[in-house]
Amino acid sequence: MFKKVLVGSDGRSGGRDAIALAGRLLDSDGEITLVRVFSGALTPSHAITPGLVAEERERALEGIEKDRSDAGIEANVMACEGVSPGRVLHEVAEQQGADLLVLGSCHRGAFGRSLLGDDTRESLNGAPCAVAVAPGGYADRPAPFATIGVGYDGSTESRAALDLAREIAAPTGARIELRQVLHFPTYIYTGLIPPVGEGIDEIVRDADAEMKKIEGVEAKAEYGLPGEDLASFSREVDLLIVGSRGYGPVGRLIHGSTSNYLQRHARGPLIVLPRAGR
Repeated sequence: MFKKVLVGSDGRSGGRDAIALAGRLLDSDGEITLVRVFSGALTPSHAITPGLVAEERERALEGIEKDRSDAGIEANVMACEGVSPGRVLHEVAEQQGADLLVLGSCHRGAFGRSLLGDDTRESLNGAPCAVAVAPGGYADRPAPFATIGVGYDGSTESRAALDLAREIAAPTGARIELRQVLHFPTYIYTGLIPPVGEGIDEIVRDADAEMKKIEGVEAKAEYGLPGEDLASFSREVDLLIVGSRGYGPVGRLIHGSTSNYLQRHARGPLIVLPRAGR
């Protein structure tokens, strides 16, 4: 599980959802830090009016302390000034050595969708740790992780996702389901070119056979669109874990097309691991 968890909370329902998910992912001896971001001097009217920045900081601290009290948890609290909440959370996570950053879905999104605002999503690109997204309404209906899903393709990142799934599942004996979604760009990305004359059905059958060699899990390979099929898979599990496949600095989370799609469309809690694993 995770030792140092950072949670972005703005007092809205998404913040409460993030706090609830963070509590389920926290190690027994881990710690949570709740962060409220305020604009401060970056707002022109505040910059030219004495005292307004201090007042806004005080309100932010009061708000985040209320979030902590309402959640009934032990947590550190911080109020940080910045124009982009996502970028501020990214920087704080790096400064504190956090191993997980938890966010709620955007309040403008449809119920149950992990929909981040564009500014937040873009600024989290390059996060120094894993990122978890709680779906809308999660705080009202938190469920044990009875089934943990893993998007798997045999890459280093997907193996790290499987390792994390085993770690989370161990205390309760939760079931782990692996899902590999094959499409021809997958072969292009990995450098594995299908043999001449080999049909899609045979490729999927071979991949499925390899997946079933993995011990202690239920595994399935299918042909389709990774983002859409894994988003649908997220309906069937209590937590979905995937690795980031985009190019970028080692040890950072660089959103590939699949993880980016899932952050907007997953129907349940989602964890995206950075490119080099945890």
